[in-house]
Amino acid sequence: MAVQVHSPSLQQQTMKSPGVFGKLRAPGWYRAALFDVIGFAFAFGLTVLIRWLMHEHPIIDGDAITVVSLIAVPLFFLVGLGAFDYWFYWAAGRPTRPEDHSGHGAYSWRDYFRVNTDHKVIGIQYTVTSFFFLLVGGLLAMLIRAQLAKPGMQFLTPEQFNGVFSVHATILIFLFVIPVFAGLANFVLPLMIGAPDMAFPRLNALSFWMLPIAGIMMLMSFLAPGGSFASGWTAYAPLSTTMPLGQMFFTLAVQFAGASSIATALNFLVTIITMRAPGMSFFRLPLLVWANFSTSLLVVIATPFIAASQFFVLLDWSLGFHFFDAFVGPGKNGNVIMYQHVFWFYSHPAVYIMMLPGFGIISEIIAVKSRKPIFGYRMMAFSLLAIVVLGFTVWAHHMFVSGMQPWIRIPMMITTAIIAIPTGIKIFSWLATLWRGVLHLDTPMLFALGFLTMFTLGGISGVMLAMIPFDIHVSQTYFIVAHIHYVLFGGSLFTIFAGVYYWFPKMTGRMFDDRLGKLHFWMTFIFFNLTFGPMHLIGIQGMPRRVAEYADKFAAWNLFISLSAFVLGASTLIFIYNIIASWRGGPRAAANPWRALTLEWQVSSPPPIFNFDAVPTVVGGPYEYGVPGAVHGIFKPPAEAKPVAAGGGFDTPPSQQSHT
Repeated sequence: MAVQVHSPSLQQQTMKSPGVFGKLRAPGWYRAALFDVIGFAFAFGLTVLIRWLMHEHPIIDGDAITVVSLIAVPLFFLVGLGAFDYWFYWAAGRPTRPEDHSGHGAYSWRDYFRVNTDHKVIGIQYTVTSFFFLLVGGLLAMLIRAQLAKPGMQFLTPEQFNGVFSVHATILIFLFVIPVFAGLANFVLPLMIGAPDMAFPRLNALSFWMLPIAGIMMLMSFLAPGGSFASGWTAYAPLSTTMPLGQMFFTLAVQFAGASSIATALNFLVTIITMRAPGMSFFRLPLLVWANFSTSLLVVIATPFIAASQFFVLLDWSLGFHFFDAFVGPGKNGNVIMYQHVFWFYSHPAVYIMMLPGFGIISEIIAVKSRKPIFGYRMMAFSLLAIVVLGFTVWAHHMFVSGMQPWIRIPMMITTAIIAIPTGIKIFSWLATLWRGVLHLDTPMLFALGFLTMFTLGGISGVMLAMIPFDIHVSQTYFIVAHIHYVLFGGSLFTIFAGVYYWFPKMTGRMFDDRLGKLHFWMTFIFFNLTFGPMHLIGIQGMPRRVAEYADKFAAWNLFISLSAFVLGASTLIFIYNIIASWRGGPRAAANPWRALTLEWQVSSPPPIFNFDAVPTVVGGPYEYGVPGAVHGIFKPPAEAKPVAAGGGFDTPPSQQSHT
């Protein structure tokens, strides 16, 4: 399909060389910088005014001004950048402004650094930004392993060590794993369902720009008096409510990251429900779409709970609400267990928020690379929905040693074991799809197969941790560290690498170096296991987690783990080099280099500005590989297409009928 070429709009042409005053009036980085200054002045003035009216002393309080600034400055920045311009225009009752699409599409690299409404540009913005934070979080991990390479204190104090591992975990969870899945889906999902864009393009743009704000805020906590937030990524109260100022950087950054997630999830839900191409029923959706539909339900339901937990911490810390201060006086009996219940009611579903999109990616890759239909398509879709429901019934298995009522452990143990069933269904369906398939063991497929093995091992240790006696024995040990990394690194990160390699030709129009990709896989696979595998052993032996010092008997294993971790970190540099070099000068990619059936591969690489020159009509399933003449979608009006149902009952299967 020919790429649509659009010349810059009149608005873009007239804004090429405005004067200084014009730059400050127009949305962009100049106005954003000005609004940052205005936002800080607003926060300073508001804080001083309120403290003066309430007779607080001193009137100028640095901590109070900083907290208010952490809210005001990012909001003023977004206004200055232009994220709210159209909505302000409408809210002011101005005449309807015709859409000239001046904020849509990328004509140069500069268009990736402004508010852009093209879902493909936003997808790349999300993905590249998330990988930047992967590198930052990875560097912090290298600091952790350097500190733990031998017993005793090396170059970090205990407080600094706590801050480093807290920021490491938080950055990689909230700024990498969750948003990078949103980035890949942002690019691919509208193309997969035959839509020209997301349902709410401006909300989509806003949701991205809240993300770097959250990341920068978390990293800036290192500059706060008393150091960065150091209460772990869980920020348990009352520890978090008694920490220095750096804790507030975490508390407010999570609000921006959570708001970004909710906005994106709502956009996905509305897009999937209302903007599917003609003929695309729910049971003709690719499983990646099903996975993001399920994930979006989880995000919309669960994320407000972590927002609430951090609002409680903010109010406790800044205004003395005493939600979590236990027995501090008459009428002020807080409940520290309440924080954990609220937090984990989000954070266990969050594990599946970090897994379900990866399940969809693996389903796409395994079907294409084995040239076989997905085994048990409907059960795969229903198992995703089952995980959504069951994900809200298991949160307290993180709290078996918290001091909550002991009887609650029993139902939580049972539901934790039950939730392994829909995940097991998916594992067996993938294995059945691979069985007797014609396997293409290129880089995306290798990462998919690596995911199957690593995630299965992580799932087995997860079932072990569901058992109350075992959980009590290994709680707060390195067995937990090993488990979470087998799930999130061996699970999520392997699927992320698989997805980036798989859709890289579609996103960039270039092919990557498959030899470097395979080298990246084998180094990652081998040294991942050498890094995190031994942690199971030393965890069972009693090696505590979240400590900067440990007993001499663990010294040999920790040195081995640290050396393996350094090689694992270096393997990521191969990926970064491959992606950058291939993006700049790799071979031109064909429209459909993998011979896939789904709609995103039926347009040019990269896709046209508005995705399709003609609206596609879906006439068959997305995974009918190995079936002669199989067709998923055609570029004909619905009236001319033959409407066919999925399933049997035909002498000639619908996918084999001619759709020229």
